[in-house]
Amino acid sequence: MKVLLVSANTEKINMPALPLGLACVAAAARGAGHDVLMLDLMFETDAEAALGKIIAEFQPECIGISVRNIDDQNMEPPMFLLEKVKDVVAACRDLSNAPIVLGGAGYSIFPESALTYLGADMGIEGDGEIVFPALLSRLEDGADPSGLPGLYLPDADPPRAKIFVEKLDRFPLPDTGIMSSSASKNQDPWIPVQTRRGCALKCSYCSTPAIEGTTLRKRSPAMVAAWLQTCVAAGYKNFFFVDNTFNLPLVYAKEICRRILEKGLNMRWRCIIYPKNVDEELVKLMAAAGCGQISLGFETGSEQMLKNFNKRFSLEDIRQTSALFAHHGIERMGFLLLGGPGETRESVEESLAFADSLQLDALRLTAGIRIYPNTQLAETAVNQGIISAQDDMLQPTFYLARGLESWLPERLKKWAATRPNVIM
Repeated sequence: MKVLLVSANTEKINMPALPLGLACVAAAARGAGHDVLMLDLMFETDAEAALGKIIAEFQPECIGISVRNIDDQNMEPPMFLLEKVKDVVAACRDLSNAPIVLGGAGYSIFPESALTYLGADMGIEGDGEIVFPALLSRLEDGADPSGLPGLYLPDADPPRAKIFVEKLDRFPLPDTGIMSSSASKNQDPWIPVQTRRGCALKCSYCSTPAIEGTTLRKRSPAMVAAWLQTCVAAGYKNFFFVDNTFNLPLVYAKEICRRILEKGLNMRWRCIIYPKNVDEELVKLMAAAGCGQISLGFETGSEQMLKNFNKRFSLEDIRQTSALFAHHGIERMGFLLLGGPGETRESVEESLAFADSLQLDALRLTAGIRIYPNTQLAETAVNQGIISAQDDMLQPTFYLARGLESWLPERLKKWAATRPNVIM
């Protein structure tokens, strides 16, 4: 079957993200014997023209569209990114009679409401590498696609439970050719690497469980290192480990670093660190293996707010972790997520003072927290009357503790104005 996969994401706020998830689905569909092309709209100046050209030439029998981001998570004002995706779906509909299938991280958070809003034919929630090839087989045979795990159809009963496959080594990693077109248009491409999926930490606001589940699933370090070696041999040098917590489990993180060192890979990379369960051996291994920057996800400098967020570390854990990375010359980027349940002016000031004390290389400030379905934050927002229990939350909806609405944004602007390392 001829399959066109489209990455609809064009958001470049942090860095232009290459479509790793879609590339993994492309690899799985190719492995199942389908003829697959992938189009990344990130660097296309005219999305409709690019779609028109590839659809006219390729004549796809199925079109898959990846939805990465719903909005920019910025409260003042929010940018609703699905409007552009809706235009992509409409263009595909005008240009082809092929069924249109949605997927991706953003889609998995809002499978029903996003399908309705975007007007596609169906959507897949959860790991797409298993369900999408199975769907293609049914479409090819003219069979009824309903009943597949995590497959949503308009105006249909809820689907069977979505699939989260335990052994990620079952999924092929994409060859470098799949993402080469996207990377070639990026002046400084950072190749995304995902070694594990799922998170059981249950932070009060986090959407990861909806996207990846709560069970940690890992690729074998040998498979990861072999793929990295292929990428380095193809000329790529910069890599971003997109795992939510690179250092969990600790033994696994160390093994990834050792495999990179054993292969002598000339690469530099960055990752996300949970500010606990870090020791000096890990940091030394990371530095030796080419890690140059970490994102330190501590979110607050208030002990009470750490508890409110359901964080499982203390301010002292953050201090020690930050100091270890600084000592070994690895840049640290921190994040403050301000305005959550229980936040006060006093706790905000605690957080700002704490962030100053860490002497970070960069710090990103966010006022207000995006509310996602099926989270503790959503439950709190319903109980406080901020949203209703029937609100699907697809349109950007934020939590900001009462009494901080006018004070917090102005306080952060004033504080950031004298600190060149701060990003808002």
